[in-house]
Amino acid sequence: MKQTIILLLLILPAIISAQIKTPSSEEIRNDKDFIALQAQIKPFEDKLEEISDEYQKAPANKKNDPAFQATIEKRFSTVMGEITNLMQTFVTKNPNSYISLVVLTELISYEVNVSEIEKLYKSLSESIKKTELGEDIGNHLFSKTRTEIGAVAPDFTQNDPKGKPVKLSDFRGKYVLIDFWASWCGPCRQENPNIVMAYTQFKNKNFEILGVSLDNPNARTAWLNAIEKDKLTWPQVSDLQGWKNQAARLYGVESIPQNYLLDPNGVIIAKNLRGDNLIRTLNNILK
Repeated sequence: MKQTIILLLLILPAIISAQIKTPSSEEIRNDKDFIALQAQIKPFEDKLEEISDEYQKAPANKKNDPAFQATIEKRFSTVMGEITNLMQTFVTKNPNSYISLVVLTELISYEVNVSEIEKLYKSLSESIKKTELGEDIGNHLFSKTRTEIGAVAPDFTQNDPKGKPVKLSDFRGKYVLIDFWASWCGPCRQENPNIVMAYTQFKNKNFEILGVSLDNPNARTAWLNAIEKDKLTWPQVSDLQGWKNQAARLYGVESIPQNYLLDPNGVIIAKNLRGDNLIRTLNNILK
């Protein structure tokens, strides 16, 4: 069951800049805004617990019933929607509160529409936005806005295994899947066979893949070995800076595998295509 903002607040690290005093966990718990928000959220948390208990106590045959599962999911989504609305209202009414920044962080984790988060962020006071957390959220939103579906994908250049610079815009005129991965990433390696299958099927239909590895410094050999072992025959690049990979930071990549599908004009038309969904999407586009 997804945790709400309360747990996040309890473990919040010291991330406020010197412009505003860094609150301790105890100070946060005693903050009047936190107390008020906690009181508003509590009834909805209770509803989520009731839904969870109902599902857990259901007999096995009922748990496996698609209709019952759909009902539980719908009820859960409805309550989460109510919590989301409450949190958005809190931010709107409390532009000078540090707690509003934490609420925005949680709303981002809920995958609320970026444009909605951006509106809420812009409504905050300048002093709040200038804290370290405020600036982090601003940078996150900036990167997400640049990589929304319909946006032109930010250009970048990194070296291939032979040290040759490869520029994303060099692939204009083709459909391109930018695939962020790493040799150390288990889920990425598990997904690679699906990407190989897609490449084999569509590489002659004006389609290309550009692999961007988040391998770490001194991991060049591991990167190259993974390319060979997984039979990744499309262009591969990396600056071998791990999570500091410049292309990954440009795209706001926070987890991998992650990918972006671009049209021949470099416009992002889909994100995070996995397995059969990748094949279906490409099949619809590249008929």
